[in-house]
Amino acid sequence: MSSYENQFPEDRESNREHLLAAVESVADALAAGRDESERSRRLSPTSVEALRTSGLFRLKSPRVFGGAEAHPVTQMDVIEAVTMIDPAAAWCMFITASATGATLSTLPGETAETVLADGFPFMAASLRPGGTALRVDGGYRVSGRWAWGSGVEHADWVLVPVFCEGDGPPVIRALVPAGDVIVHDNWHTLGMRGTGSCDYELDDVFVPEGFAVDVFSGEPPKGGALMRLGLPAFVVNEHGSFAYALGRLALRTATDSAIEKKRGYLGGVSLADRQVFQRAIGEGTIRMNACALAMADAMERLFDSAAEGPPDPVLVTEAQAAAVWCTDEALELVSELFRFTGGSAVMNDSGMQRILRDVYTVQSHLMVSAVVYEQYGQIMLGMTEGGALP
Repeated sequence: MSSYENQFPEDRESNREHLLAAVESVADALAAGRDESERSRRLSPTSVEALRTSGLFRLKSPRVFGGAEAHPVTQMDVIEAVTMIDPAAAWCMFITASATGATLSTLPGETAETVLADGFPFMAASLRPGGTALRVDGGYRVSGRWAWGSGVEHADWVLVPVFCEGDGPPVIRALVPAGDVIVHDNWHTLGMRGTGSCDYELDDVFVPEGFAVDVFSGEPPKGGALMRLGLPAFVVNEHGSFAYALGRLALRTATDSAIEKKRGYLGGVSLADRQVFQRAIGEGTIRMNACALAMADAMERLFDSAAEGPPDPVLVTEAQAAAVWCTDEALELVSELFRFTGGSAVMNDSGMQRILRDVYTVQSHLMVSAVVYEQYGQIMLGMTEGGALP
């Protein structure tokens, strides 16, 4: 296994500063591509190029391959920073960062060399296993269809979890070149339109042995505690931080709008002068701060528990429940602020409308299913040990 030159500091705070500087370096480009992404239902070329050159795709990859291997709370800060510029770009950024990190931590060294031959890739992935993999000489033949392929139209590689038939492990993660993937242009959605999260399909594609990883092999991943988190702990922080970042974006949008309307108001009481709105902004800010603190606290303890081995399953479920709560709080806050914004919010070019559509779309994701509350309650009642996907 080769060691790649690493531009990311090992010190946690220095690593955070380096990553946030990378966000700042592409902020204008991401902002410039935001509206085009929304219209075209996929990330704009400007946004794709900005993300490729920023180094942000390396956020969650092992240091041995040149990745940042950033602490989960650092990741949350980076995700929020990009979300405040363009939520669609942030979503695609952390999806490909997770897919790449999870892939490189488990692939054989020679396979990783192939994947990184042309630089750090744009990678799409699915979380839910599907399709079938049939064991053949030298690898597997894989067929199936998967949903929520965020960024798949720009991807270099695609990672799919597949059920195996016949001889072989129960589930593998198969990595295939994007050219082997059939993309279905069906991403016609309420929100998150710019992510291009289309369905994609494999039709009897051969996957060599070195590009198929046994999910339950028990082989230790390459890297430190971050890489030992496993699913869902490896990705849960993304969904919690994305939700409260949308809430904070809504607060900023509503505040800016109210101030501008106050400045141009000719008489009467402006929105900014209304006490009920002042309370909504003040209380909403505290609520999003509480979400950020709860998510960070859960991830700090979860990361520490993975220092020597698999994380504590109770802490995994707690972190999932925190992410669901962040989503619930953001959903309620954005809905409230949308009403305050008035008639202008119903127009398609309204920033507040876009945030509302986005938060209602992401709340339907598997990772923030409200069933996790039940699972956490069962743990509190001593009925289960937790740690499973909803």
